[in-house]
Amino acid sequence: MATETVPSAAPAVLALIVDSNATSRSILVGQLREYGVTRIVQCSRVQDARNRLEHTVFDYVLCEQYFGEGGYSGQTLLDDLRRAQLLPFSTVFFMVTSEASYAAVAEAAESALDGYLLKPFTPSALFERLSLARLRKIHLRPIFDAIEAEDFERAARLCVARFESRQPYWLYAARIGSELLLRLGRHDEARTLFEAVIAARALPWAKLGVARAQIESGQAARAVTTLQELIGEDASFADAYDVLGRAQVELGNFSQAIETYRTASGLTPDSVVRLQKLGMMSYYMGDRETATKVLARAAILGIDSKLFDFQSLVLLTFSYFAESDRKGIERCMADFGRILERHQGSARVQRFAEVARTLQLIQQRQFSQAVESVRSMAREITSSSFDFEAACNLGSLLAVLAVTSIDLSDSEGWVRALGMRYANTRGLTELLANACNLHTPYGDLVRECLLHINKTAEAAMAQSLHGDPTGAVHHLLAQAEKTLNSKLVDMSQQVLLRHRARMASPEPLQEAIDALRARVGSTPVRAILGQDSERRPGGVVIRSRNAAETGPATRALSDDDPSETDSSEPDDPLDRLRLRPLG
Repeated sequence: MATETVPSAAPAVLALIVDSNATSRSILVGQLREYGVTRIVQCSRVQDARNRLEHTVFDYVLCEQYFGEGGYSGQTLLDDLRRAQLLPFSTVFFMVTSEASYAAVAEAAESALDGYLLKPFTPSALFERLSLARLRKIHLRPIFDAIEAEDFERAARLCVARFESRQPYWLYAARIGSELLLRLGRHDEARTLFEAVIAARALPWAKLGVARAQIESGQAARAVTTLQELIGEDASFADAYDVLGRAQVELGNFSQAIETYRTASGLTPDSVVRLQKLGMMSYYMGDRETATKVLARAAILGIDSKLFDFQSLVLLTFSYFAESDRKGIERCMADFGRILERHQGSARVQRFAEVARTLQLIQQRQFSQAVESVRSMAREITSSSFDFEAACNLGSLLAVLAVTSIDLSDSEGWVRALGMRYANTRGLTELLANACNLHTPYGDLVRECLLHINKTAEAAMAQSLHGDPTGAVHHLLAQAEKTLNSKLVDMSQQVLLRHRARMASPEPLQEAIDALRARVGSTPVRAILGQDSERRPGGVVIRSRNAAETGPATRALSDDDPSETDSSEPDDPLDRLRLRPLG
C-alpha cells in the first residue's frame, strides 16, 4: 500500500522510496529530509511503485533491490521502466540493497543506474552520491536542452563532440548520440559511433548498439551473428536476447525466436514486457498452453500498467477459447470493459474488445451474431486505418470459424486479401500465416500471397531493366491499387526516383504514388510482436521532463567509468564496472 508524507515546505523536491521494510523506509525518509527533499512518496510494493512512476515525474527514486513478495525485484522494475520509456532524464534512480556481492553490484551497474547504495550507509555518503548524480546531469544539460527543443541534429553534434574530445561523461554522451543518430535514420553513422566506443572501451551496450543499427539498416542476419557473439561473452545479458529475438522474428525464424524470448524471460521472470513477448510468440507458434500461462501472468503483473500491450489480452482470450475456458474468457471481457472506460477514444482498443467479444459469442454458440461481427471487421480490410495487427487478429478469427465448422463463403477471399496486402517480407508473412495456423489452408494461402507479390515485383524490375521504367511504374501501381500492398508502392517510388530524368511525364506518376500511399496507410517495415514499435532494448531513450509529464517516459543513463570524469570523483564499486544498455 502506498503512503505519502507531504510537508508544508516549498519549493517541492519530489522523491520516491520503494522498500517493503517500514523501518528502512523511515530511515531513508529522515535522511532525504536532511538532504532537502520536501515531498516524499513511500511504496512498499513494486506494483504500487510502477503505477506511481508511470504517472509522476520524481526528482529522486531510491528503490530496494530485493522484495520478498512473488520474487519481485527493484532490478526488474528498473528494466521494465526503462524499456517502456517511463523514466525521464531528470530523475535520479538509485538502487538500495544490503547485498554486497560483486555479481549483484555488477548487475545493477550494467542496468544504467545513477547509483548503487549498499546498506548501511551514512547520510553524508547518500548526500555525496545524490549530488554527484545531479552533477553528471548538469554536465550534459546542453545536450538535453537541445533534445527538449527537439533540435536532435544539434544534440547529436554535441554528443559526438563530447565523445571525440573525451570531455567528462564522454561515454554517456556517445550513448545518447548514437541513439539520436538512429532516431534520425543515420544508421551507418550510429554504427560507426558504436564501433568507436567499442574500440575505446569494449562495452556490451556498444556492441548491442551495432546489432541494433544493423537491424535498422535491413541487415538482420548480420545482427544475429553480432548478437550471438555478444551472448557468447555474457550469457546473462538479457537485453541482447531481446534484440536477438527481434532479429529472428524479422527473419521469420520463429522457432529460434521463441527459445530466445524464453531465455530472456527466464533471466527476468517478473518482467511484464518479456513475458508478453514470450506469450505472443508462444501463441503464434501454436503453444497455447504456454501462451495462456505466460500471458495470464503478464496480465496479473501489469494489466493496469503502461507496460502492458492490450494485444496480449486479445491473444489470451484466443488461448482461453482454445481451452474452452468460459470463465477465462469472461475475465478477459471484464478486463476489456475496464480498459474501454479508460480509453474511450481508442479505435485500437475498441477493435481488440470486438475481437474478444466475437470469441465469446462463438463460445456461447451465438453464431449468427459472431458471423455478423466478423463480416463487419472484414469490411475494414481495405481501410487505411486497418493495420497489420488487425489483420492478424481477423486471420485468427477466420481460422477459428473454419475449425468450428461455420461456413463463410467469403472467408478464403478475405484471407487472400489480408495476405496480398501484408505479405511484404518473410517475417511479416510468417507472422500472419501463423496467426491463421488453427486452419492450415489459410496459412498456406498467406504464404502463396508472398510468392505472388515477389513475382509481381520481379516482373516490374525486369521491365525497368529492359528500358521501360514508366511501364514498370504503371504495372506496380496497378497491382498496388488491387492489393494495397505497401511493398509495391515503395518499389514504384524507387523506380520513379531512379529513372525520373528519362521519363516524359513523371509528375502524374508521383501524384498517383502519393494518393495510393495515403490509401495503403502504415505497414510495419519489419515483423514485430504487438505495437510497442520495439522498445529499443539496449538503447537509451531520449526524453525531457516536459515530455515525461505528457507522454511515455524515457530513461537517462548510468554511471560511467571514472576515467571519463575529473579526478575529484570518489572511487566507487559501480564506477569500476562496465555498463549494460537501456531498454
